[in-house]
Amino acid sequence: MNPSFFPSTSHHQTTPDSSGFSVRVAASQDLALLADLLALSFHSGEGFVDWLYPVLRLGIYEDLKNRLRSGSEHYICLVVEMRCLVSPTTAFILSPSTTLRINSAEGIRINAVEPSMEDGTHKYRSNRDECLVGTVEMALRSRLPWEIPSLDYPYLSNLAVHPEYRRLGVAQELLSNCEKTAREWGFDEIYLHVLENNHAARQLYYQAGYRLEQVDGHWSNWLLGQPRRMFLRKQL
Repeated sequence: MNPSFFPSTSHHQTTPDSSGFSVRVAASQDLALLADLLALSFHSGEGFVDWLYPVLRLGIYEDLKNRLRSGSEHYICLVVEMRCLVSPTTAFILSPSTTLRINSAEGIRINAVEPSMEDGTHKYRSNRDECLVGTVEMALRSRLPWEIPSLDYPYLSNLAVHPEYRRLGVAQELLSNCEKTAREWGFDEIYLHVLENNHAARQLYYQAGYRLEQVDGHWSNWLLGQPRRMFLRKQL
């Protein structure tokens, strides 16, 4: 049984500041929304990559779908969502029963609607109106025997928060839930990577207790001027 496809009581809660956010395990029906959120967070969609944006989003969608369906015991994808207020949005019809709405002030919204009959005409009635504003994944990774850590360890990836919902505690809530899950898996450390030029993320992780373990360099860093990856660790 893949835990990513089923609700978990330990990951369905509101944040302590009563902001209206809730954290839950991702489900298969979240795939389209997660692909949009990750594409929005990691690819600007501007300039020369604009025409590649749909391809990038499709790749994200397929990769995430495979991970959700992997059935791994030690894999989890969490999402943060909240109820949306009604306001003008841009709607994209995905199917007769699903409408995806993206609004810069509201995050990524999904309206699940069901058919109803009113005055002899076929209409749709909304029964769900929520914004998905953040996500993160965690799984076990292995390293070579001579590397540190040498055994499997919980590793965070794809932490993303909608730009309009940053600095509201969404990322901290996702980190906290992952750390709790790592302890439930029997680990007392957790790891992640961050680019050295991503100062906002570095500050977030430092404030959350993550410390530098090592800097991963590659020939492309100095040849192409690309930022190095910083490998961070937190003692739980």
